[in-house]
Amino acid sequence: MKKTILLLISVTALNTYNLFAQIIPKNLEAKRTNKTVIIDGKLNDIAWQDAAIIDDYTEFRPKAGRKEEKGNHTETFLMYDDAGIYFGGTCYERNIDSVSKELVGRDGFGANDYIGIIFDTYNDKLNGFEYFVTPLGEQWDAKMTSNQNSNNGGEDFSWNAVWKSAVVMHDKGWSFEMFLPYAAIRFSKDKVQNWGLNITRRRRKTEQQYTWSAINPNINGFLTQEGTWKGITDIKPPLRLQLYPYFSVYQNHFPANTPDQKNWTNQVSGGLDLKLGLSQAFTLDATLIPDFGQVQSDNKVLNLTPFEVKYNENRSFFTEGTELFNKGNLFYSRRIGGAPIHLYDAYDDVKSNEKILKNPTESKLINASKISGRTKNGLGIGILNAITKTQYATIQNEETGEIRKFETDPSTNYNILVLDQTFKHNSSVSFVNTSVIRGGTDYNANVSAGLFSFFDKKNTYNLAGSASVSRLKYKVASQENSLGYSHTLSFGKTSGRFTYSIAQDLTDTKFTSNDLGYFTNNNFINHRAYVGYRYTEPKGWYNRLFLNLNASISNLYSPIGDIKSKYQNSRVQVNINAQTKKLIWFGLFTDFRPANNDFYEPRQLGKVFRRGNSVGFGGWVETNYAKKYSVNMEAFERIFLNFYNINGLDLYISQTYRFNSKFSIRHSIGFEPRPKGLGYTTTLDDKTTIFALRKVKTFDNIINLKYNFTNKMGLTFRARHYASVVNNQQYLSLNDNGTLISTNRVTENLNKNVNYFNIDMVYTWQFGPGSFLNVVWKNATVHNSDIVKDTYFDNLQNTLQSDQNNNISLKVIYFLDYLTLKKLR
Repeated sequence: MKKTILLLISVTALNTYNLFAQIIPKNLEAKRTNKTVIIDGKLNDIAWQDAAIIDDYTEFRPKAGRKEEKGNHTETFLMYDDAGIYFGGTCYERNIDSVSKELVGRDGFGANDYIGIIFDTYNDKLNGFEYFVTPLGEQWDAKMTSNQNSNNGGEDFSWNAVWKSAVVMHDKGWSFEMFLPYAAIRFSKDKVQNWGLNITRRRRKTEQQYTWSAINPNINGFLTQEGTWKGITDIKPPLRLQLYPYFSVYQNHFPANTPDQKNWTNQVSGGLDLKLGLSQAFTLDATLIPDFGQVQSDNKVLNLTPFEVKYNENRSFFTEGTELFNKGNLFYSRRIGGAPIHLYDAYDDVKSNEKILKNPTESKLINASKISGRTKNGLGIGILNAITKTQYATIQNEETGEIRKFETDPSTNYNILVLDQTFKHNSSVSFVNTSVIRGGTDYNANVSAGLFSFFDKKNTYNLAGSASVSRLKYKVASQENSLGYSHTLSFGKTSGRFTYSIAQDLTDTKFTSNDLGYFTNNNFINHRAYVGYRYTEPKGWYNRLFLNLNASISNLYSPIGDIKSKYQNSRVQVNINAQTKKLIWFGLFTDFRPANNDFYEPRQLGKVFRRGNSVGFGGWVETNYAKKYSVNMEAFERIFLNFYNINGLDLYISQTYRFNSKFSIRHSIGFEPRPKGLGYTTTLDDKTTIFALRKVKTFDNIINLKYNFTNKMGLTFRARHYASVVNNQQYLSLNDNGTLISTNRVTENLNKNVNYFNIDMVYTWQFGPGSFLNVVWKNATVHNSDIVKDTYFDNLQNTLQSDQNNNISLKVIYFLDYLTLKKLR
């Protein structure tokens, strides 16, 4: 019996090996046409007879290596001329009801089938451009970068190009045509070029994904396994000059009801975004008099941690085409135009007979520009510059009416320089420099980092790391300049079923990248290890199965004060993730955290809080989103062992129902009950640190409605209510040894009841290529109190009855392309 089992295992392993051993990247000869093509999705122009035929697609997932079934197969065509690239074809379906389709707007995935083409124009297997269409004719596009931990790589869907497409649905499936003008892609001036190429199709209801050049899911990278489009001849990068002038009108209402402040205010604005091709590879993006008033509201929260909340970036200029600037994790774009550095100093400067009339919480961005691109030799260059104006708080003398200004933020210049040289075998070396130059007497900040990532010839093993130096330069003689150091180093196996990695992170006591990056703390030396095994061949009950074990330990780089111990924390975690044959994803995980020393929760340097052992366990499940009703649920519980009986539960459930391809509703709610929590509460005048045993209940309730009239026009509605209630039960003072002792020194009410309510309602109409009309209604309401007996619905009612800030805006963006205007002239 044992021999039979071993034989079966050997045969299965041999078959899998043979399957993947036969994968050879495909080649396609480039075909040129000189005939006219009308982009209508019908594929009936005679020009398509000149195109290269691309068929014989191979399944990527769930069963890698399987060929397409006749009747559900894909037939595509590719050609080019002096103006651009033409890609068309038919995605056949035996049953038209098998096509999954939903209108969700540009770059929205939804529950859509899709087909897309990926070009690696410099054939470096590290960088690509992607263009997709859906059965209802919506477009997606993205920049792709190689990612050592993913077969899909890193995809930046905030990058947008202007190109044409059309789709026609019929009884045999759906057909499409795409035209990509050369202005929508970057490439060299070489007379004859070979580009990396792949094409991918996804059938959402069966979760089958196919590619033209086969992909082995056990090999690191997607671009590393691409095919080649050979012999592209005599194409020339055009002059790329694109203008996006805008005009906007805002009407705002807030019931201030005070003589010195109007309830109604309005603003009329205009500006310009510009894209200019400086060469065939490099592009200048600039925004003059930027307007970000229509971006989605932040998900604000009550922050009980010692670290800053990191918010998502919703401003398009700082999300589009920024993959180079994200190298080294030194850039947090919310720093630009963020909170003034002396925002709260203004309140300390207010005298007894004065009051603050106005203290803006964001600095005003004057302009921003960036240059980015990559040469044919693989050198990527990124330069970003942004300038904010001096910001002031307005303070009024209540007796005389005199008004004075207090500077909360000096004029500031933000700069980033990135050099990224790619090599063979998916390897690269990078240099990153960030600098913040402030006017007046405020300090300047500079960070420089060198990064490397090397793979072996078989793309199996990776050695990566970075070394960074930070410098703070003060202009006041009483303050000493600061020089800090940080590094990372990792080694791992990234291809194959069995993967692993080990890593070290070290940061000294003076390093900081916080002036232009998101940085929580320094003074640590961390070690991490990861071991994983993946089953990518469908068997039994699963399509894919992933197992991993990871562990970490963190110590101080240098002791703090009189505290001798350098140990901070450690963790061991086990995870299992799988997709079933019914296309349901689920995961289970558990971890153990031994007792740790928390040097940050006390909020005072030189103090430590000793936290006890804990275990955590949880799971998640996600049903097939292609169905009309889908659900995503997560649950996690952490229990502390013999440590104040502390425990906490995180629950999350998101439900989506699609009434049809145009209308859908999604409701998400997060609930975090902490019937017995423990954390920092306040610091007394004598520097005594006060903790509290407390009950904490947090709700995060969001509803999204979407209705798309066409693939160019849609309406979205998003409402969010966040409520967090902190009920302090018992106060404790922190001892020098990190333990806690009960105290009755706190006499004030430190309970918290914090509520945020937001509405974002957006109507969008793409009335021309790259041109949009947006109408937005935004509502923002805040309600805070120290009453902790209110129920969730009490809090919701009290919040809705509070003063509300309502803003209605209209913005028109018009796309102007130099080449198009030249042809019209």
